[in-house]
Amino acid sequence: MAGSVERVRKHLLGLKLSADIRVFDTSTKNSALAAKALGCTVAEIAKSVVFRGRGAIVVVISGDKRVDTRKLSEVTREQVAVATPEEVRTLTGYPIGGVPPFPHADGVRVLCDESLRRFEHVWAAGGAPNAVFKIGSEELVGNVGGGTVDVAEPS
Repeated sequence: MAGSVERVRKHLLGLKLSADIRVFDTSTKNSALAAKALGCTVAEIAKSVVFRGRGAIVVVISGDKRVDTRKLSEVTREQVAVATPEEVRTLTGYPIGGVPPFPHADGVRVLCDESLRRFEHVWAAGGAPNAVFKIGSEELVGNVGGGTVDVAEPS
C-alpha cells in the first residue's frame, strides 16, 4: 500500500498542491474513523464511494451524506450499483477505505458531490485505509474536473 500512497503524493506534487498526506497507525477507512483520528467532523471527510456501471464511477461526497443511486444513474445515464470490496480494488487499483479522489486510470470517472462545497477544506483518502490528506474543497473539485453534481440522498 505504500506504493499507492506514494502515487497519490506524486500526483499532488504534480498538481502543485501542498497537501500533506498523513499516515496513521490505526485505520481511517471510513468517515467516522478518519474524523476521530483527525479531530474533525464526519462531514469534513471527503469519502470516495465506488460504483460500477459501464465502467468505474467514483463519487466523492461529504462523509455525512449518502449517495442516492437513482440520482447517480440519472446523472451518468447508466444503471449503477455499489462496487464490492473486490471490485473496488479491481476497478480503481486502491483498497476499500483508501480510494483517493485522484489519480485514477483512464476510464475511471470521478464525480464530486456539491456537499463538499460547504467546507473550505476537506480530508480525502490518500491511497491506503490509514492515509488521508487535507485539500481545499475548490481545489479538489477543480482538479477532478467537471464541477459538482447533486447525487446525495435528501437530508
